[in-house]
Amino acid sequence: MTDTPATADLVILGGGSGGYACAFRAAELGMSVILVEKDKVGGTCLHRGCIPTKALLHAAEVADLAREGDQFGVKSSLEGIDINGVNSYKDGIVGNLYKGLQGLFKANKVSVVNGAGTFVGPNSVEVDGKRYTGKNVVLATGSYARSLPGLEIGGRIITSDQALNLDYIPEKVVVLGGGVIGVEFASVWRSFGAEVTVVEALPRLVPAEDEWASKQLERAFRKRKIAFKTGVRFTGATQSDSGVSVSLESGETLEADLLLVAVGRGPNSAGHGYEEAGVAMERGFVTTDDRLRTNLPGVYAVGDLVPGLQLAHRGFQQGILVAEEIAGLNPKPIDEAGIPRVTYCNPEVASVGLTEAQAKEKFGAAETLVYALSGNGKSQILKTSGGVKLVREPNGPVVGITMVGERVGELIGEAQLIYNWEAFPEDVAPLVHAHPTQNEALGEAFLALAGKPLHVHG
Repeated sequence: MTDTPATADLVILGGGSGGYACAFRAAELGMSVILVEKDKVGGTCLHRGCIPTKALLHAAEVADLAREGDQFGVKSSLEGIDINGVNSYKDGIVGNLYKGLQGLFKANKVSVVNGAGTFVGPNSVEVDGKRYTGKNVVLATGSYARSLPGLEIGGRIITSDQALNLDYIPEKVVVLGGGVIGVEFASVWRSFGAEVTVVEALPRLVPAEDEWASKQLERAFRKRKIAFKTGVRFTGATQSDSGVSVSLESGETLEADLLLVAVGRGPNSAGHGYEEAGVAMERGFVTTDDRLRTNLPGVYAVGDLVPGLQLAHRGFQQGILVAEEIAGLNPKPIDEAGIPRVTYCNPEVASVGLTEAQAKEKFGAAETLVYALSGNGKSQILKTSGGVKLVREPNGPVVGITMVGERVGELIGEAQLIYNWEAFPEDVAPLVHAHPTQNEALGEAFLALAGKPLHVHG
């Protein structure tokens, strides 16, 4: 932006979910704000993450429905996937949201400086030789798609960044990593007709989730003929003009058109001047207290740069918290366990709070209940299986909710209220859930945990 002032109440380095949320809330609270972004505002989530991947997943769902119309009495068939059409649909959504976001920057009178910024202590960001100084500074430079030592990205070895822009559908893919990103892309490519094998070094898929959820997802993946190898380490990959060979510690070699490296995301902290300015760091992450203050006065950090869940909505809420903290509103710190988590593969996995194992570790014991979606009318209509698992502190509130099934990500809103308000089963059981909805499955689970099961078999 031209004529950007050199000083402001707040200077933010990074325009992703955390950075722009902080900018807008600070502007609402009467602060002058300068935001520095080297790429496009919206960050990974909008341009290379949440939004484009979910567009692909919806296209994949449409492909599955076209292929399986007969089971609903609808004569339909899948003629094929027009990948250019899919990409056009995806890019159109991203474009519309980006345009809307740019309008919000104007409406909030946030000054945007385009360029690579370097933090210069105590309270400035330098871009192309010009310094922008704030009474407070927020570091919000996000994350990048990680690889493994010795595994170079290029050609047929790709990360999610390249996977989002493929102009063809691979016939055979190996996905390295069975976490959120890995299982989502595996799900998309399988729906588009590819043969997929997921390789995960830990003993189960989505290893951060409750073990019950992993078993449910693995059962569904077997049914969908998505192959997976868990508890086995990757040892190397070689590529040629015709494909890529992936070697495993077990001695097995997998041949594929592509290797997707989905081993997580690392903090985008290098080259931004953090260490030189004396910002406290750990394994590349910027460390903060529960109010997201770094060790330097007036300097905060938010989003994927900070250790913890790497989720856009976490960064968004942290950005709001920091703006309110700077404004003296004394906001309540965020409970990391109370942040909802959704994996958008088919079936979806959605959770909030503690897993059974975490609850047992914290409380010494835990009470659990699983309500199967087979007892839910809307789930039968959708022909989805899975369930709702509740984890309760002994004689106390519900401390964890995990759900597996088609569209269960849409149920996480009520689940996070239950966890964050420390509700007892008896608090939720009397609430009326509309029929027929999948939301009823939550209600039925709480009825059962409160000692009055109705649609529960066995």
